[in-house]
Amino acid sequence: MKLNFLGNTGIKVSELCFGTMTFGGRGFWRVIGALDQKGADKLVGMALDAGVNFFDTADVYSEGMAEELLGTALGERRKNVIVATKVRGRTGPRPNDIGLTRLHIIEACNASLRRLGTDYIDLYQVHSFDPATPLEETLSALNDLVHQGKVRYIGCCNFSGWQLMKALDISDKYGWERFTTLQAYYSLVARELEFELVPLCQDQKLGILPWSPLAGGFLTGKYRKNQPPPEGVRRSSSENVFLKIDEDKGFAIVDELERIAKEHEASIAQAALRYLLQKPGVTSVIIGARTPEQLADNLNCVGWELTSEELTRLDEISKPPRIYPYWFLETGRQSR
Repeated sequence: MKLNFLGNTGIKVSELCFGTMTFGGRGFWRVIGALDQKGADKLVGMALDAGVNFFDTADVYSEGMAEELLGTALGERRKNVIVATKVRGRTGPRPNDIGLTRLHIIEACNASLRRLGTDYIDLYQVHSFDPATPLEETLSALNDLVHQGKVRYIGCCNFSGWQLMKALDISDKYGWERFTTLQAYYSLVARELEFELVPLCQDQKLGILPWSPLAGGFLTGKYRKNQPPPEGVRRSSSENVFLKIDEDKGFAIVDELERIAKEHEASIAQAALRYLLQKPGVTSVIIGARTPEQLADNLNCVGWELTSEELTRLDEISKPPRIYPYWFLETGRQSR
């Protein structure tokens, strides 16, 4: 398993990060996965044995249960890994049990520490932007947690370009801790990240952590054109409603992935993950699984590479529409 530096820090993380969204199965999260402690122990053990040292969770996953299961599964091995969790979503019925206020961040961090069974969080990420709270308040609270030793590094998820750059500028202005990573939706059927956020992260030295790299299972090959989806798959439920996919284009991408995968004796999913692992700025790709078989397949995307010609083929077939001002800027660049 290849190791990469986590953004502009000196710590190294595995090129695959194991995500725990399938742990627990409480409430909304049941449709994604409902692994119990035994199942979580099995998958965490497989990941560790394969060289994964990076684990991602969130306080809202199964209402905190995913953190509990991960903490127990790691046990004494916790000191050997990098654990990331998140804050922002609703964690209780009270009016202030949500958001990125100082009040909620501090309470949520302490609760995550208890559930994870640890006294520090390696990477504490804000789960999304909070328009109701000034960024200065959020970043000041996160800075305090770092200096208290409860958090080692901070990151953000699902920010737009202007939101991320504003946050970095505020941190620089006051000498506070900066975001070291951006966790964002990125896959062969969702490459919009490349317009602003990838160049921004490269310029500002943030590591990119793609979530849902298989687009909720669409890029595994289980969904094919003019064929009904298999029974019990997630995309037939409400879980993936927010993952908007141009299915005609997506089916063409899956067909191309299948051709490329055959050349490497790999699966379609492995080829899709391999593509992201070779994209500029990507530090670690977050994978998840409900079964040992799924995890074993995903783990086998490492140790080999797509050729430059294969990358070009996938780039071309998955190219996102050139929205303004990018088509205009590209035209200007060509005229020089």
